[in-house]
Amino acid sequence: MDKTTTGWIYGLTGVVIFSGSLPATRVAVMDFDPLFLTVARAAIAGLLGLGLLLAFREKRPTRGDITSLIIVALGCVVGFPLLTALALKHVTSAHSIVFIGLLPLATAIFGVLRGGERPRPAFWIFSLLGSALVCSYALTQGVSASPVGDLLMLAAVIVCGLGYAEGAVLSRRLGGWQVICWALVLSLPVTIALCIMTMPHSIAGIGGPAWLGLLYVSLFSMLIGFIFWYRGLAQGGIAAVGQLQFLQPFFGFALAAALLKESVSWSMLVVTLAVVACVAGARKFAH
Repeated sequence: MDKTTTGWIYGLTGVVIFSGSLPATRVAVMDFDPLFLTVARAAIAGLLGLGLLLAFREKRPTRGDITSLIIVALGCVVGFPLLTALALKHVTSAHSIVFIGLLPLATAIFGVLRGGERPRPAFWIFSLLGSALVCSYALTQGVSASPVGDLLMLAAVIVCGLGYAEGAVLSRRLGGWQVICWALVLSLPVTIALCIMTMPHSIAGIGGPAWLGLLYVSLFSMLIGFIFWYRGLAQGGIAAVGQLQFLQPFFGFALAAALLKESVSWSMLVVTLAVVACVAGARKFAH
């Protein structure tokens, strides 16, 4: 199996794991404050990441790697989780998942800016088409189900795309799981302090589903998913493998309907399937 195919397999595994993030976050913010959820998931994952780095005696990043790790931390460890958690106070997870369809375009753009990749012109046509379908759907909902929620989701997509691309470039030198672990560890002093400051006064009113949501986003969304995702981006190409994110809304819709009993309209499914159809074309012209 060639390196590119392996990269796509790793990338797809990461996308499947990430697909559960928004439904899990939606459940968690019903009982947890969004800021606490953001820093708690990062702190828990950071402590686990520190344990992995110590167990495998990984060498420390060079001084030149610190800036990139800070970008990864701001984009993926803090920015995306916080912005999505705040957005989910205003919109359903099914609605917010539609905006994840913009992530492939954002990741590809930052892959060019930060990773030096140069996809062929036809690639951008397919990627822009997929993104246009997502935006068109949002507009048909009466501009927005919630302007605040939609703006927060758009901001989350931008910072996440930057964090993905920066982490993928760094993964070529440090390794996929090492990048996310170091970014989490770098954030630990801040995340632990904020976790203590925003901790709920009582856990009596926090239900089991919220705890399960916190567990999922801490272990899978914040750590395990990135191990597969960064390795996939590094091996298969940031712009190319990044197009797999078009599949994330489809998986997310299914989870939202199955676990949260949220309604998924036919228009949502049609848009998602149309966007997914852009993956094949984008992949063909990614290099």
